Amino acid sequence: MAKRDYYEVLGVDKNATEAELKKAYRKLAIQYHPDKNPDNKEAEEKFKEAAEAYEVLSNPDKKARYDRFGHQGVGGPASGGYSGGGMSMDDIFSQFGDIFGGHNPFESFFGGGGGGRSGRTRQAVGSNIRIKLKLTLEEVTHGVEKKIKYTKKVVADGVQFATCSKCGGRGQVVQVTNTFLGQMQTATTCPVCGGSGKTISNRPAGSDQHGLVSQEVTTTINIPGGVEQGMQLSVGGKGNEIAGGIPGDLIIVIEEKLHDNLKREGNNIIYNLYISFPTAALGGDVEVPTVDGKVRIKIDPGTQAGKILRLKNKGVPELNGYHKGDQLIQVNVWTPTKLSSEEKSLLKELEKSENFKPNPGKSEKGFFDRMKEYFH
Repeated sequence: MAKRDYYEVLGVDKNATEAELKKAYRKLAIQYHPDKNPDNKEAEEKFKEAAEAYEVLSNPDKKARYDRFGHQGVGGPASGGYSGGGMSMDDIFSQFGDIFGGHNPFESFFGGGGGGRSGRTRQAVGSNIRIKLKLTLEEVTHGVEKKIKYTKKVVADGVQFATCSKCGGRGQVVQVTNTFLGQMQTATTCPVCGGSGKTISNRPAGSDQHGLVSQEVTTTINIPGGVEQGMQLSVGGKGNEIAGGIPGDLIIVIEEKLHDNLKREGNNIIYNLYISFPTAALGGDVEVPTVDGKVRIKIDPGTQAGKILRLKNKGVPELNGYHKGDQLIQVNVWTPTKLSSEEKSLLKELEKSENFKPNPGKSEKGFFDRMKEYFH
């Protein structure tokens, strides 16, 4: 099932302020909170959906990428199993508790007693792994399946756990401070177990102090067409493991290799074509490279230097798949730098002809006018 638009999920428009986003999310979180809807799977999914939407739209950088590229721009599901959302209940309670004002996220609404979610143990999460992936222009345009080999931390065989003696398995420690207003109670992540509620009771030989060993792994991912330089794609659960917790993510940072002949400009591809003066004057067929291989195009008689030809839909697709750019071919007329005596004589004769004298009309567009026409 396709993901719903984040603005639609929260019921706001693209110009919503931070306060309006928070208000919309707060309303949905109260409506679909699991403590108000026990054993209601649909309500829990809507609760997670709202949290995921707010997590993206409340972050200016993620919001900008989402507005431009859609779900895939923020690591959302693409062909190949990217998970930008996939937020667990622990993630939601730990990240957005302060939106309700107060240390315990939903205490003022749902009692916050011993059975409430506010007292749950936060599950520890392994660290992310960030790697750079270089792609050719052809791969960026068409998308590609890549096998990536990298080293990650995994839990060693035979590692055993015990309940953390510091926090008693809650993952948090409570501190009471005396102030002139009375006693103030605060809860912080347990410094011993890191919030997992567990410590290692048996550490296998060769593992580090966290019960982890390094292992080389290979994973296959599908890169969608339309990615660009600097974009980050997240593959959930493929990062470093952590004892007693869940793995982090694998972050793929896109790098574009320079093409020998073609240059990407947004979703368009630019190619500089050089033709001879006779071809410009007489016309003819020439061969040009594209990301789909070489094609032949027609040069009309009397083609002027600087003319821009367009090959529709031969550019890079938008990441959301709705549109595709073009290939723009700028025609350059090559002027020879070395001439034989015979060639010089021929050109001097031609120079006397009225047809060889420059005579641009008012309708003749300059280079910058042509470029504005194609890019605006």
